[in-house]
Amino acid sequence: MAKLNDLARIIRSKNSGPFELTFDVIFNDGQTYEKVKKSGALTPKTFAELFHIPEESIVAFVWFDAAEAFKATILRPRDSGSYGERDTYGAQQAAPLVDWEIPGL
Repeated sequence: MAKLNDLARIIRSKNSGPFELTFDVIFNDGQTYEKVKKSGALTPKTFAELFHIPEESIVAFVWFDAAEAFKATILRPRDSGSYGERDTYGAQQAAPLVDWEIPGL
């Protein structure tokens, strides 16, 4: 089992407007990208479980073959800049992805 952090060169999150967060995972190479994609470990269901959100909060869940990358966009739990919101730019939200273990790799 390998951690996503060992398989990807970039794991990041950012705002996708004030009401959504986008997560990008850019893999080290095409072979690793294909293995992770085919593993079935990254699905809307597993992503929702990892982030403790309802699956309906996932706005987009896309594999980009040309970029050897994965992208997911979710509804923000709190609007950017709203009272009690702790990450206005959404840049600190990808942490759960870093240690995500991908079986079979």
